[in-house]
Amino acid sequence: MRFTVFNPEAERREGLKALLRQIDRQARFSEAQDWRHADRTLRRLNPDLLVIDWENGMRIADARALFAAHPTVPVAVLVDDASPSIVRALIDEGALGVIPRRMDHRLIIRAFEIVLLGGHYVPAGALSLESPVPTPEVPARRREAALPGRRRLRLSNGLSPRQEQIMRCVHMGSTNKMIARTLGISEGTVKIHLASIFQQLGAPNRAAAVAIYNGWLAAQLQVLRPDQESAPRGVPGQHGVVPLRRPPGQRFRYPLPANDDGGALAAAAEPVVPFGDPAAKTGE
Repeated sequence: MRFTVFNPEAERREGLKALLRQIDRQARFSEAQDWRHADRTLRRLNPDLLVIDWENGMRIADARALFAAHPTVPVAVLVDDASPSIVRALIDEGALGVIPRRMDHRLIIRAFEIVLLGGHYVPAGALSLESPVPTPEVPARRREAALPGRRRLRLSNGLSPRQEQIMRCVHMGSTNKMIARTLGISEGTVKIHLASIFQQLGAPNRAAAVAIYNGWLAAQLQVLRPDQESAPRGVPGQHGVVPLRRPPGQRFRYPLPANDDGGALAAAAEPVVPFGDPAAKTGE
């Protein structure tokens, strides 16, 4: 599959790419950082899906021009503000899916798949054009019962029982040789299973596979969180959250020798008798 991801920030584009790899591990990507760049990219390539990570500074008029120039490209938009007005405006301009970024990453992936199949996805709160649909208060016991269990989450990743055994061994820190001895299989078979596990989970290494398998790393993409939930960022010209330099103050100085008065030193050594002095040549 071919995907085009659109956001001004490279970090968020990488997050979208990692999320979309859970749909197709071998997907190809093109990136766009502004509307003009997105137009050039879509003219050069014909992606299966255009994913826009919507920000507050973006305008509906720019989206209208892009969608009109490329009417055959399916578009999914991730938004922080899933109000009926925003959702209605994007759907009217041609977006097939408007997806709240607060949703669980598994639901976001399913929404992308719906758009890939030509369907539409809008949040439930946008079905009312006047005001969002009020969400009834659900007791905590019912909310916990509605959440998928740990076992169900693991099986949803498509791992076989043997791969489940291997992942439990990896979780305990076992090496490939230890896993082979424990399960009575060859070390090469363990490597083949691990390669398949990494591909299915979309994990680059063992640590990420364990985190995704146990539900610790939700979409491994914290950069896709809403702005109000993301970590504070540094501001140019101001001190950051973690200072990168020492605060201004008295600089460290090495102690001077006892015979050093701290005055300026000569740039180069000078002879006692200046060069070219005729008195020095005649010995007068």
